[in-house]
Amino acid sequence: MIRLRLLRRSLILRLVGLSLLLLLIVQAAGFAVVQGTIERNARAQIAQALDLDENVWRRLLEQNADKLRQGSALLAADYGFRSAVNSGDEDTIQSVLENHGSRIGATVTALLGTDMALRAVSLSGSMDAFPATLQQLVPPLAAAPQGSQIAVMQGQPYQFVMVPLRAPVVIGWVLMGFPIHQPLADEMRQLLSVHVALVVKGADGKTLVPVSTLPPGPLAMLQRQGVPSGELQTPEGTLLARAIPLASVGGEVQALLLRSVDEVLAPYRQLQVLLAIITVAGVLLFAVGTGLVAQRLTTPLRSLLAATQRLSRGEYDVPLEHTGRSDEIGNLARSFDHMRVDIGTQQSEIRRLAYWDRLTGLPNRERFREAVVQAIAGAADGTGAAANPLPLAVLTLDLDRFKHVNDVLGYAFGDRLLQAVAERLRQQVPSPDNMVARLGGNEFAILLQGADAAAAHATALRITQSFEEALAFEDQTVDLSAGIGIACWPGDADDADTLLSRSEIAMYAAKRRLSGALQYDASFDSASSETLSLLTELRHAVEHHELRLYLQPKVALHGQPGLAAEALVRWQHPQRGLVPPMQFIPFAEQTGFVRQLTLWMLEAVARLLADPRAQGLPLRVSVNLSTRDLMDPELSARLADILVRHGVAASAFCLEITESAIMDDPLRAEAMLNRLSEQGFKLSIDDFGTGYSSLAYLKRLPVDELKIDKSFVMGMEAGEDDAMIVRSTIDLAHNLGLTVVAEGVETAAILERLRALNCDEAQGYHIARPLPVDDFLAWQARQG
Repeated sequence: MIRLRLLRRSLILRLVGLSLLLLLIVQAAGFAVVQGTIERNARAQIAQALDLDENVWRRLLEQNADKLRQGSALLAADYGFRSAVNSGDEDTIQSVLENHGSRIGATVTALLGTDMALRAVSLSGSMDAFPATLQQLVPPLAAAPQGSQIAVMQGQPYQFVMVPLRAPVVIGWVLMGFPIHQPLADEMRQLLSVHVALVVKGADGKTLVPVSTLPPGPLAMLQRQGVPSGELQTPEGTLLARAIPLASVGGEVQALLLRSVDEVLAPYRQLQVLLAIITVAGVLLFAVGTGLVAQRLTTPLRSLLAATQRLSRGEYDVPLEHTGRSDEIGNLARSFDHMRVDIGTQQSEIRRLAYWDRLTGLPNRERFREAVVQAIAGAADGTGAAANPLPLAVLTLDLDRFKHVNDVLGYAFGDRLLQAVAERLRQQVPSPDNMVARLGGNEFAILLQGADAAAAHATALRITQSFEEALAFEDQTVDLSAGIGIACWPGDADDADTLLSRSEIAMYAAKRRLSGALQYDASFDSASSETLSLLTELRHAVEHHELRLYLQPKVALHGQPGLAAEALVRWQHPQRGLVPPMQFIPFAEQTGFVRQLTLWMLEAVARLLADPRAQGLPLRVSVNLSTRDLMDPELSARLADILVRHGVAASAFCLEITESAIMDDPLRAEAMLNRLSEQGFKLSIDDFGTGYSSLAYLKRLPVDELKIDKSFVMGMEAGEDDAMIVRSTIDLAHNLGLTVVAEGVETAAILERLRALNCDEAQGYHIARPLPVDDFLAWQARQG
């Protein structure tokens, strides 16, 4: 059934079927034209034949009349008959008429007087209608003595002639009549193969056919229908008729000449049958020929279809057939084969790109995972017993400070560094059974087959030692270090994905502890699981108002007007209680959720500034912006929207940005800071002194304030170095027209020292801890 449906949907079969249909239509049309032409020619031929038949029929009637006339003239020339007529011997006259009429076969033999009155007559059979017919018959014969006249008596046509009886003058007239009967029609039929029928319509209106050569069936139809108009349809076929009116008395007489159309067409029928046989044979030959052509077409097309199915399965190595043909199929096959080769090449390249890193030439993450899966399967079923399989280890390595190298020395240099690291790793893992792969970015992985934990640690140690030798590129030298995580199978994981995941968990733990290489431990995983759920909990905290706004006051050291504070966030977790910022702020910065936290902070501060309790206070609140905030092109628009919604001024905000946030992308940072400054926000450089910004660059920025990092402020009591840094920073800021804030003021001595150094503002636990909003407002009231 499937094959049948495919055949029905086959284009080739539809084309062949359409061609056959068109051929049949043309043949049928030609056959109909030939049939019509033959029939028209046949009818024309019959019409010509009927013309001839009519002439012959009339000639036969004339010949018959001549025969009668000769017989009448012989009787009129008989001496004894003339003598009997002159003497009035009636018996002799009657005897002569009977004998002579019988001798020549006349039905009627009569003697008329000079006055055309009947003197004697010899009749064959009962002819009671003769006296009445004689009165109609004599005038036309007398008017044309050399002619003949047809008369109908008792439904039978008779042909009469009349000759004068002279002795030597006309003493009378001899009248003879012969029946027009079947022998004459049969003679016509035998002579010309034409049917003859005499149709007689008597005075009573009845139509009779006394003479006919027609078969019974057509004769019966003729008797029912009367004289046809042109043709007579009979069960035996069509007869074309020619009606010849005959001048007669006593009734109407028509000679009907009929010829069969079928008889004329009979020779052509054989020709038509032969033509039909030729047509059928031609159609069959065409069908066979087109079938062979279709087979010749469909065979390579099926081959091409099979080739496309192989291509869809990814089999690109089997060359296509029929490429050697010189026709269109060959061209199509060659094009398909070229496509096969091209697709195979592209697929090979895609597979290479899918499984290999283009920069280093190492396997990528997907290829490495497959290798680990295969290695675990092989180790479980290999040389070791199933209960004691061969071990294997996965080392995951992440380079330290690689982003800094990219930012400072450029991405091209970073690419060369990755290539050099890949080469060093290859040198440390020379066995062909093992694999070195680049997982992405600055992260690499190593598969050690047949290696236990001790062998994995030994390899990690060799890698660490190889990184102690700095890499030199032209005039640049780069020190290498990396965090390495180790996970072993089957001890640390049961499957490949878990083994890779736990190796990365160990790597991140090694980077956090700066311990070089660490093997996976279950304690690492619990911390990681907690971290994975932290983002969901943070979202929940924002949506369910679990975050709290805290404010740490800033005090003016020289009686400057106005109040200031730094906005801080605390998380009131329903199960964990008050979560410290260091447990979720760094994670928020890594995941990008810090932007939501910043927007929450700005909204909360704007609500505070719009609070009637704070509207009478000349309060300015500082809010920290992260790197991700500064790189957000919509930041200025978001801040403007907050100001409009809460009806507060931008000058009531001080936006604090760290040096590292600015230096991640100096151009974009400068553009955003310019927009924020134009909006009226006060800008501050937070943790000044811990970054890498230059004084020339700082001078270009539209900042209003420098905030000295607390590590320098708190170190002022321990040594003069930090005090010198603080003094220099204050002098530098004042020279640049900036105010200075010192954070981390823990003692009164530090506060007084800062006042002596002309620091503008200070904040720290000695002044006040971070306070909830209500407590902060109460603290401000007490200070007043």
